[in-house]
Amino acid sequence: MAGHNKWSKVKHIKAKEDAKKGKVFTKAVRDIMTAVRDGGPNPETNAALRLAIERAKAVSMPQDNIKRAIDKASGNLPGVKYEEVTYEGYGPGGVAIMVECLTDNKNRTVAAVRHAFSKSGGSLGTSGSVAWMFDKKGVISVERDENEEAVMEAALEAGANDILEFDEVLVIEADPSEFNQVLEAVEKAGANILESNVGLVANNEIDVDDATAEKVEKLIDMLEENDDVQNVYHNMK
Repeated sequence: MAGHNKWSKVKHIKAKEDAKKGKVFTKAVRDIMTAVRDGGPNPETNAALRLAIERAKAVSMPQDNIKRAIDKASGNLPGVKYEEVTYEGYGPGGVAIMVECLTDNKNRTVAAVRHAFSKSGGSLGTSGSVAWMFDKKGVISVERDENEEAVMEAALEAGANDILEFDEVLVIEADPSEFNQVLEAVEKAGANILESNVGLVANNEIDVDDATAEKVEKLIDMLEENDDVQNVYHNMK
């Protein structure tokens, strides 16, 4: 019996580690696909894709997975046609949520997204119902260090609109059209880039209590478990 309990524990730990690796791989795939859709499938001319591939390799993602993600995002998978679709809605506490998807079956995807919203006490809205609360921006998060002044200068010279300073991180914002050149400049300046993507940024955040925040986070987790979902954005502070 002791041996059985030990094996059960080993299996449980392995399952947790596999799940953790699965989430890391899922994020890496989504980063690659977002980069391809925003800047094309060539890492030589798409700095965001080059960095996304490097991050995928750093977490030991197989080359076949990387290639498949690039092919899927660029529409090169034979016999499969993917469409980009965005869903909008309100989560618990009136938090505005945008869900970007890439799917080969819109009926399946919308049913899954609607189910996640309703199960979490939210509601799926119509097109345009919350989109006006978000702006599309290029966002680059870099680690703060002794080189940060050179990084900020390089970012601003390359066309960055704003730089937000937090305790350990600088968040550099740029127009989507300037994103790749700002990213390249930051990279050349020697920054440790933690994350980089073109996405939606809320222009008016709202405060919610801890219980509501937990419900919203559960909704986001549920949405992100769906393979069709690429990105989830919200305006919760």
